[in-house]
Amino acid sequence: MSTQLEVRTLGKSRIPVTSVGLGLWAVGGGWGEPRDDDSLHAIEAALDEGITFYDTADVYGMGHSEEILGKAMKGRRDRFVVATKIGWIGYDGERNCSAYDTVEKLIAGVEDSLRRLQIDSIDIIQSHIHYREPNFEVFLEGFQKLQEQGKVRAYGVSTSDFEYLKQFNADGGCATLQIDYSLLNRTAEKEILPYCQENGIGVIVRGALAMGRLTGKFTGKEQFEEGDFRRSWVENEDEHRIFMEDLAIVEKLKELGQDGRTPAQIALQFVRSNPAVTTVIPGGRSPRQVRENVIAGRLPLLSNEDRRFIDGLVPPGGGRKIWPA
Repeated sequence: MSTQLEVRTLGKSRIPVTSVGLGLWAVGGGWGEPRDDDSLHAIEAALDEGITFYDTADVYGMGHSEEILGKAMKGRRDRFVVATKIGWIGYDGERNCSAYDTVEKLIAGVEDSLRRLQIDSIDIIQSHIHYREPNFEVFLEGFQKLQEQGKVRAYGVSTSDFEYLKQFNADGGCATLQIDYSLLNRTAEKEILPYCQENGIGVIVRGALAMGRLTGKFTGKEQFEEGDFRRSWVENEDEHRIFMEDLAIVEKLKELGQDGRTPAQIALQFVRSNPAVTTVIPGGRSPRQVRENVIAGRLPLLSNEDRRFIDGLVPPGGGRKIWPA
């Protein structure tokens, strides 16, 4: 096993990033009550382990996740590749419409993120609207103006909608795609990942652990905290049935762990092994979780034998989305 994390180039941005990064959704909440000291310790552990890529969004804790990352970066900006997202705050779900309906509003929103992050330039700015919507041209024009101003280095989109990705890349300027992709959700393998390879779009994978389902720690009898969106997995009959079906797959996956790998490490190894993927961003709310994820970044790519075993559990292009987008 290598002692160094693999470094890959993030699409047209040409920015080098570690193949395992750190996702900071939980830093802002939504997975139970966030604890800022734990979040800062997790980021510190990620730095110690060599992680360079950190992904957040303005909507995570309504800016709190960006603020915590900004605090962690103070005095050492050069050690961080920063990606953030914009678009969900004020989103109108009925009309499928972002609140950012002018370029001026979008630029002001990104400048708010810059202030919270306490930096002069964001490495990767991403549209956080997962579906095609009428304001997408505002995002494109705004991102391009921010590039000209030196306030962002490159831009991309977070979506699982193939048509929206192509729309966002119509002029060839989209540098990155952030997408839900995991051993349980291989739907992106059909069209989206090949398209990204062909068009030089760097792929940032979220959801590689399927919201924790692929960690191997769940039994189906969990009692999630108030404010944790995963409570519906055990309280909603249909969602609980799917949850249990997924956990049955994870039980079979444990057969590959006889060499000491955890289900989470195998799941991250699986995602890293897809040639279209640049980096994967599992969350980590403690140094222990971060270090376990980093081990997966130091493992070799999947063997053909492992791949055949996984294909028998969830066929290529198969599975289903855990998160709606």
